[in-house]
Amino acid sequence: MENTLALQLLHATEVGAIAAARAAGFGDKHQADEAAVKAMRTHFNQVDFAGRVVIGEGERDEAPMLYIGEKLGTGKGLKVDIAVDPLENTNATASLGPRAISVLAASEPGGLFHAPDMYMEKLVVGPEAAGKVNLDASPKENLKAIAKSLNREIRDLVVLILDRDRNKDLIAKVREAGARVQLVPDGDLLPGVVTCMRGSGIHAVMGIGAAPEGVITAAGIRCLKGEIQARFWPKNDDEVKRYFQLKS
Repeated sequence: MENTLALQLLHATEVGAIAAARAAGFGDKHQADEAAVKAMRTHFNQVDFAGRVVIGEGERDEAPMLYIGEKLGTGKGLKVDIAVDPLENTNATASLGPRAISVLAASEPGGLFHAPDMYMEKLVVGPEAAGKVNLDASPKENLKAIAKSLNREIRDLVVLILDRDRNKDLIAKVREAGARVQLVPDGDLLPGVVTCMRGSGIHAVMGIGAAPEGVITAAGIRCLKGEIQARFWPKNDDEVKRYFQLKS
């Protein structure tokens, strides 16, 4: 039963991606997002399981997304918590750009952290560097550890960072340490998982990105034996209050 359910959940991302692809390239990211959501919701609700969305998009985007707390499935069978992004990197889809994906993570009830909709400082590495880096260390120290674990020089490393003002200081420090930086306009979820794959050309993901996407990234990385270290990066006092409300 579990294997069958896993395949059904996998198929949910396929139908979401296909629906988004049909709406891609028209310059309307919301249209593509809605298409993916509609297709995934329809599929989910035909599957015999008792699903519950613990990470979705409705809280932030105020759009008809798969929202936090939404129940999915027929209600029969296993209880499953789901973290889902029907269309990660909507801007890329609107312009027929790369790195847009339909993605989800699933677990037993309580197995996925309900991250609030705020930013998170992240450090992601593959299996070779797992256990050898530290979010509290300087970028240069972490780059030395990653290079040593991969039997490379720092100048051979590529670090992917979101191209945001909040990451400017980090970008400068990584380059000063001698590594190359790949800047992307959106979407650090897929690159985070790709760090665990040999031949990807990405050796680490660093910087501040969205917290909910960080949870889905962490699920993929756990399967691939990599490592993600993260901590919340609240922008204001209201987000600090939300964080402590979550903890309580």
